[in-house]
Formats: sequence, structure tokens, C-alpha cells
Amino acid sequence: MSTAPEREDLALESLRDRLGALRGRERVAERLLASSAKHSFDPDRELDWDAPFEDGKWFWPPELLSLYDTPLWYEMSEEQRIDLSRHEAAALASLGIWFELILIQLLVRHIYDKPYTSSHVRYALTEIADECRHSMMFARAIGKAGVEVYPVSRTHQNLARFFKTFSTTPGSFCATLLGEEVLDWMQRLTFPDERVQPLLRGVTRIHVVEEARHVRYAREELRRQMLTAPRWERELTRLYSGEFARVFSVAFVNPRVYSDIGLDRREAVRQVRASEHRREVMQTGARRLTEFLDEIGVLTGLGRRMWRQSGLLA
Repeated sequence: MSTAPEREDLALESLRDRLGALRGRERVAERLLASSAKHSFDPDRELDWDAPFEDGKWFWPPELLSLYDTPLWYEMSEEQRIDLSRHEAAALASLGIWFELILIQLLVRHIYDKPYTSSHVRYALTEIADECRHSMMFARAIGKAGVEVYPVSRTHQNLARFFKTFSTTPGSFCATLLGEEVLDWMQRLTFPDERVQPLLRGVTRIHVVEEARHVRYAREELRRQMLTAPRWERELTRLYSGEFARVFSVAFVNPRVYSDIGLDRREAVRQVRASEHRREVMQTGARRLTEFLDEIGVLTGLGRRMWRQSGLLA
């Protein structure tokens, strides 16, 4: 049994650890606020929304399209492939808006009881403002492309409603990173690609620059949470993370895009699921994230098996 002085020493050590973590959190937030001041964009002014689309240019790099290198791909005309890129870009933008609406609510929950004058809260509010602009930018790009919004299924909509209400704090940041990092990897390949429409390259460039800050904020906070959260919360986070990976992999491209360009939806979905190229694209896009989650102890047990089932983890 520990003595009173020993208990006091342990309490002081725990307090010092908490204070050190808070100072570290504040330093990260201050650097991110400085970066935000230098590298933030107004998409309405930054991008030329009135310029017409250029004939023969893609709306998404062909190698990143879900049907690339499938039997259906080789049966499609070049015009139909480009049309697929237009619809898939709109579907990904729709998915991006859905993710960002979830993220905004998770961030508001995260800072609800935090000190309002802290740099950590100020940066969270800055990120919320970024995400609002991104969602409006994506919506405007969908409208410009002449395509309807592709909503997620009702099941996924309701699962997300449950998740954003009951998720743990580290679970929220896991979901944030999953929603940001795979798309970020694809967008880093898109904005320098001269085969792609200039407007889409501009949209992805803005998103990549600003999302780099959001990823840093989420990674630093998740790392802290996985060190300090109670055991039950860490275990629940692993399960949340695995389930969200499974939802993400299914919802990533709305299957309606195939029928909208005149393909058999069921056959297209079957070929995408069987595509080794598609599996490699998704696993490569998720690799940086899965390596980080593995490093901090998220990818263990049942959660790891769920990630494998999602197809995002080899």
C-alpha cells in the first residue's frame, strides 16, 4: 500500500504530465493558426467559376477512377470514360460534403467544454470555417459540372447520425483522419495533373493546402487521446475506427454513377469489387493513415480485422 507522500508524488507527476500535454497542444495550435493566416483561400474569388470546361479533359485522373483497368473500362468509349470522371468527381465531392458536415459537428462537440480563449479552441473554430468554405466549394463544383448531388445511403446517413452523437473523442479524430487522408492522397495526384480540368485542379489544390493543417491537428490530438484515454475508451475507439473504415469503403463511390452514364450498375459494382487495381489504389491511399494508426495502437484486435474487411488494409 502506498504512503500519503507517495500518493502525493504520483498526483503531482500526473498533474505535470497533464500540464505538459496542454502546453504541447497549445504550441501545435499556435503554429497551425499562423499557417492559417498565411495560407487560407476564398474559393469564390480564387477560382474562375465562369470559364467553360475544356473539351477532352478529365474531371478526375483516369487511373483513380473506380472502373479503370476493368473489362468494362476497355469496352467504354473515351467520351464515356470522361463522363464517368465527371460523375465520380461529383460523387466524391458529395461524399466530401457529408464528411465535412460530420467533422464540423464533431469539432463543435470537442471544444464545447474547452477554454474558449485557448489557441486549441481558436484553431478548431478556424478549421470549422475552412470546412464550411470547402463544403460550399464542393457544392458549387457539383453544380458547375451539371451533375446532381450523390447522397450516401439512408443506412449510412443514420449510422453517421449515431456515430457523431455517441463517438468517443479519439473515435471522432479517427473518423476525421479517415475522411481526410485517402481523399487527400488522391487530390495530391489531381491538382498537378494537366489532363484534368483547370477548375477541378484548383478545387483540389485549395483543399490539399488547407487540409494539411487539419490532418496535423487531428493526428496530434488523436495521439494524445490514445495515451491518456481510459482503456474502455481506447477499445471502443478501435471498434469505431474499424466500422467507419467499412462504411467508408462502401460509400466511397456511389454506384448510381454507373447507371447515370449508361452502364449496368450491378455489373459495374461487381467488376470494381474484383479489381486488383482498385484495391491497390485504395490501400495505397490509406497506407500513410494505417501506418500512423498502427503506430499509436488503434489497429489491434477486432478493429484491425474490420479494417482488413474494408479492403483498406492489406
